[in-house]
Amino acid sequence: MIVDTLRVFVMVVEQSHFSRAAEMLNLSQPGVSLHIRNLENEFGAKLVHRSSKQVKVTEAGEILYQQAKQMLALYDSAKEAIRLLRDEVAGTLKIGASLTIGEYVLPRFLAEFTAQYPQIDISVTIGNTEEIAQAVRSHELDIGLVEGKVEYAEIELQPPFMEDELVLVAPADHPLCAVKKAVDIGMLQDHVWVLREPGSGTRAFSDQFMEKTGIRMRRSYVFSSSQGVKEAVVAGLGIAMLSRLVVRKELETGELCSIPVKQTRLLRDFRLLQDKRSAVETMAAKMFIQKLRQFQG
Repeated sequence: MIVDTLRVFVMVVEQSHFSRAAEMLNLSQPGVSLHIRNLENEFGAKLVHRSSKQVKVTEAGEILYQQAKQMLALYDSAKEAIRLLRDEVAGTLKIGASLTIGEYVLPRFLAEFTAQYPQIDISVTIGNTEEIAQAVRSHELDIGLVEGKVEYAEIELQPPFMEDELVLVAPADHPLCAVKKAVDIGMLQDHVWVLREPGSGTRAFSDQFMEKTGIRMRRSYVFSSSQGVKEAVVAGLGIAMLSRLVVRKELETGELCSIPVKQTRLLRDFRLLQDKRSAVETMAAKMFIQKLRQFQG
């Protein structure tokens, strides 16, 4: 079917690589090459220049790429319209979420969403905010859910769908836990901190907080997941700033204590990302976004 061949061509152009396109489409590399050869025979023109490192699009290939995007968008739109005639919401969704959302919000939401729309096939990728934004840009994901700032011209940052509170936490036997009232910034100087990695929304928020308040760290440890940070704090490695969603159980059991800071509320927004260049939004994506905004967590 010509639609399948056009999808292969578009993926090759966007990935600039035959093997990456084959992996994304779950095809063999010779199968991808055959699709491209068939297209070149169909149009009687060279569409891409191949090399061992990357694919470069010819002038004819660029024309076809732009038209193919529109044709695929119209085809997908027609499929969605026909599904609606049967009162169906179906299709596939590739969702990406930063770690806090992906581990503590998305599973509960998907349990409700998939019960209502069982014909939507959903795959989930979890990474830090920067990784999810990059995957949305490269069209590996349809929708991204993040808590950090994203500043790419191609990315549409939609209004917040949820507010998240961060808390400063310490192991239960830490001296700061003995303070019966909110601490001032001076009491937070020269402690050992446990941090998320650069690129994380949580790390960006804590870096901004420290810069704004002038907090000095005696030493820091870096972990690439909120779970790792939490376990390090429970083990007594240092103090950390994490979403209340992440440490809710440990605060209830007393493994961790929260340290309120005077005249400070640590709030951030959870936001949804989409690529502005996407030509059509499927009904599956529309319903996902609509239900996400109604979700109470």
